[in-house]
Amino acid sequence: MFDPQIWAKVPFHFWTVTFFFFGSIVGSFLNVCIYRMPLGLSVVSPPSHCPHCKYSIPWYLNVPLLTWVVLQGKCKNCGAPIASRYFLVELLTGVAFMMCWLQFGAYSWLLALVYCVMMAGFITATFIDFEHYIIPDELTIGGMFVGVLCSFMVPILHFSFPELHRVTSPGKATGLSVLGIIIGGGLVYAILRLGKLMFGRRKVELPTGTKIIFTESGIHLPNEQVPYDDVFYRESDTIHLTASRLELVDRCYVNAAVQLRPSELLVGEDRFVPEEVHVMEAVATHITLPREAMGLGDVKFMAAIGAFLGWPAAIFSLAVSSIIGSAVGLTLIVMRKREWSNRLPYGPYIAMAAIIWIFGGYEWVRNFFQPH
Repeated sequence: MFDPQIWAKVPFHFWTVTFFFFGSIVGSFLNVCIYRMPLGLSVVSPPSHCPHCKYSIPWYLNVPLLTWVVLQGKCKNCGAPIASRYFLVELLTGVAFMMCWLQFGAYSWLLALVYCVMMAGFITATFIDFEHYIIPDELTIGGMFVGVLCSFMVPILHFSFPELHRVTSPGKATGLSVLGIIIGGGLVYAILRLGKLMFGRRKVELPTGTKIIFTESGIHLPNEQVPYDDVFYRESDTIHLTASRLELVDRCYVNAAVQLRPSELLVGEDRFVPEEVHVMEAVATHITLPREAMGLGDVKFMAAIGAFLGWPAAIFSLAVSSIIGSAVGLTLIVMRKREWSNRLPYGPYIAMAAIIWIFGGYEWVRNFFQPH
């Protein structure tokens, strides 16, 4: 059964079809991860069920791709709509697995499998980041450990630089994996800190007499509402303003300096717990809001990519993702789909850049460094 000569006789494109269907099955599981991970729920228990009526989905109604088409994107039990994202993720994962086999299967089936693992992580991270602006630690920190392990088992994941010849020594590949974590994560963290220093505040100028209302969920300005989730990324992030008049439920202040952090509200010398202040109204001519150039999830995500692909791939992914992200951001601004100050999930562009590296980007780098 395990005779290599027998398996060698299996037609190459039999495995092409197999990788596609296997990928669509994995995509079905990725849909569970995309939905449950941001909510802190288990991805294995309870079994798949409709989020609307809690109907437990039997196996024959959980066939990737086919079930969504047959049921026309609706729950069999209650008729509630099932998002097209479920079909898209299954199809995208199937195609990604198939492409990995077509590109690398003839060279090394183990290399194709490891790239499939990476594709699954990229797809999950991308959809979660687009919706929730986070990349779970299970994908990033977990990815670092899996990347080091895969590097030891499949050393040809890595290249020796600058020749960019594939590495064959498990020990050298493991060292390159660890170095990829340090350089990949370190570079993005340095950019994060520099961005925080240079662009970490947004000052909003307001007409004289403007009233700012602080509620339990966010800040109400004349022309926009700012959720606290959009400004508070860490405990040290602080909202600053000087209020000519500030009203709480039981007291009033005049010409008071106000500092609001996730765990603390300072009004002059008085200190409050933000959760106990349900509403606050201030009259001010400006307010300064904190903002982030990049999140810590992106730092850990780049470190995980470095663990799998090494530091040259991490640097390539950083450079190319910045180009992709800038192009997308500017296009959305021109189309009036977003403002300059709006958040933009960066993880998907890092993933896209890493995919470009996997499917030939390293050849661009090799050609650049080769003498002409």
